[in-house]
Amino acid sequence: MLPMNTLKKALLISLLVLLSASQAGKVSAGFYVWTSIGPAGGIISALAIDPKTPDTLYAGTYFGVYKSTNGGVIWSAANNGLTATNVTALAIDPKTATTLYAGSYGGGVYKSSDGGGSWEAANSGLTNTNVQALAVDPVTPATLYVGTYGGGVFKSTDGGGSWQTASTGLNNPDVHALAIDPKTPTTLYAGTFYYLEVSDTGVYKSTDGGGSWHITGLINTRVSTLAIDPKTPATLYAGTSGSGVYKSKDSGGTWNAFNSGLPTVTYVNVLAIDPLKPTTLYAGTYYSGGLYKSTNSGEWHEINIGLINTDVYALAIDPVSPATLYAGTGGAGVYKSTIGGGSWEAVNTGLTASNVYALAIDPVTPAILYAGIWGGGVSKSTNSGGSWSQVNSGLPTDTSVTALAIDPATPSILYAGTGGGGMFKSTNGGGSWSPINSGIPTYTNVRALVIDPVTPTTLYAGTELNGVLKSTNGGGSWSTISIGGASALAIDPLSPATLYAGTSYGVYKSTNGGSSWNGIGLNGYYVYTLAIDPVTPATLYAGTNGGTFKSTNGGGSWVAANTGLTNINVQALAIDPATPSTLYAGTWGGGVFKSTNGGGSWEAFSNGLTNTIVQALAIDPAVPARLYAGTYGGGVFSMVQMVVSSQIFMPLLQHSP
Repeated sequence: MLPMNTLKKALLISLLVLLSASQAGKVSAGFYVWTSIGPAGGIISALAIDPKTPDTLYAGTYFGVYKSTNGGVIWSAANNGLTATNVTALAIDPKTATTLYAGSYGGGVYKSSDGGGSWEAANSGLTNTNVQALAVDPVTPATLYVGTYGGGVFKSTDGGGSWQTASTGLNNPDVHALAIDPKTPTTLYAGTFYYLEVSDTGVYKSTDGGGSWHITGLINTRVSTLAIDPKTPATLYAGTSGSGVYKSKDSGGTWNAFNSGLPTVTYVNVLAIDPLKPTTLYAGTYYSGGLYKSTNSGEWHEINIGLINTDVYALAIDPVSPATLYAGTGGAGVYKSTIGGGSWEAVNTGLTASNVYALAIDPVTPAILYAGIWGGGVSKSTNSGGSWSQVNSGLPTDTSVTALAIDPATPSILYAGTGGGGMFKSTNGGGSWSPINSGIPTYTNVRALVIDPVTPTTLYAGTELNGVLKSTNGGGSWSTISIGGASALAIDPLSPATLYAGTSYGVYKSTNGGSSWNGIGLNGYYVYTLAIDPVTPATLYAGTNGGTFKSTNGGGSWVAANTGLTNINVQALAIDPATPSTLYAGTWGGGVFKSTNGGGSWEAFSNGLTNTIVQALAIDPAVPARLYAGTYGGGVFSMVQMVVSSQIFMPLLQHSP
């Protein structure tokens, strides 16, 4: 039997591991199971509110449907049976509110008869499953319509049981919006878009329930959303891509610009009308200043107080108390206002739909974790993902953070690369940020960041179109050191003048800090990620659109390392710092894979990972048994492997009587 002090030490260490895992939300799920840990928020593509019980509402995301029964205070996933999770539209049966429909891109229509508790595909006859719009007949709810990308309009008269095409006369098959006259439901309107050509775009009208269509007075205009006055249906509004809002008072016969107070070029995503006071109208825009409100049928003003993301994709108004409304944003989740948009607050608890592009762990205090989020800036956790806070002071609204790097010597210094906004630096652990764009071209998309481990004031940024950028003064100024785009970077930890760049056309290497580069193979592959063995830096791995490749001679030659890797679109790689022969691969649609023999073979490692599009991986440097995965539309997941505890308790079992 082991001495008592040894036993106590073993038990204490195990307890600490368990407590740490509990903070990250792991114990409830068990070990070797991925668990969603946040952060809350995400891209909200659709909102729908229960007309009879307005505290019940639904949010469509890139990761399925979420439901709240208390006005957005708490959300829970409602995806049982929803196999296509890229939800683009939601619609509720106005007479039986537990019946609802979800339109998805690529998966068609799904129907739930129990308030989102379960879903079934409803695609019989739906020959185009790229759904962009849904509309339910308010008088005969078994009649519904879908607008598709490239397939026009489809109609069902049996609650989605079967569909027929309803596009005669519809010269443009790219239907972004549908609206039904609430008093004469056989009259409906379709807003068409078509990305490549403007001709035949505009608003179409049908007066026979989709039997035939004709173009209205609004033509040659990309229409993204429609709204009908519920009291005076001859009045309708069209939101457009670039031309703001148009209004018709004669059922679409003629249209006039309705843009006073809007920017000259306004991209409108969504329109919503106050059901009790239809002269009050809301417009959600993107790249155009956020949310706008009109209360006098002609003048708009901004209503963005409290929003950290002003790309608004969805709106929903409480039909009983219209001063309460919800806005779905392009990265920061759902916001709620109870004063008609006068101010907003985030209501995202439980709604973990963030698009996480980057993860970074504090090397000195590994409980500190950062997540770079598309449209949501940076989120920070100080307890291994147990809770999160947004740390965006100084970052522009709508910032999409695509790369993160932490100074290994001074971890309070960190850098954020963005999608189109260049670079930012924080010297206080994300408390505040400052732009560091001297020498960086405008609208630079940063794809990767690495820091020289010996001289941390030297750092490199891989960009989409502007090559590799280098700074030798902590981001104070930058210079371009390569031509072309770089999607991945890796630096030799023992010889930092040696670095590698992954591109859309192979891997390049520099041995002089980026002064010159040479191609070292994998031509024809898109290299998404690179990882270097921290002990033997001549060994490195490349994750590509053709799987994983390995080199043991600094890129001199490569061999495929895909045995057991059933998904070869590898977006992220991470090497165990304590056992470099153990590595992990995050894939687009296939989840996570693990290798314990240096890529010689792989096994699926996705138990509990409900979102299988993995864009980032990170390993706790102090406890390599703890992993993090950043996903597309599903936030961050964490797993604790029972490695430390097994090493402690196996000897106990072997030596106990």
